[in-house]
Amino acid sequence: VQLQASGGGLVQAGGSLRLSCRASGRTFNSYPIGWFRQAPGKERAFVAAVSWSGGNTYYADSVKGRFTISRDNAKNTVYLQMNSLEPEDTAAYYCAASKSASYSRGYSSVYDYWGQGTELTVSS
Repeated sequence: VQLQASGGGLVQAGGSLRLSCRASGRTFNSYPIGWFRQAPGKERAFVAAVSWSGGNTYYADSVKGRFTISRDNAKNTVYLQMNSLEPEDTAAYYCAASKSASYSRGYSSVYDYWGQGTELTVSS
């Protein structure tokens, strides 16, 4: 499966933005999908994940209550709705697909397919 993330940009603190992760391949709806982010000088960090059906979602504590992950399997797309953005959310955001049942634990090592990053900058 190939993934392509989009939707990044420059937003003021307190604003909102929605990222999209579009996948190619007929088996997209069999993969859990996760979003990760990497700020300059920092390691890649888990943001959120969604099960293959969309029925189960998981979030890092830092984004819980502000971000919402969802998917539309008919469109082969996963979304990350980001509200109440903070300068600390500034990072490159990546989507990834996992073949592992442990995808919800947030370890990047269990994700098998990665898209290119999309940049988010939140100004104060």
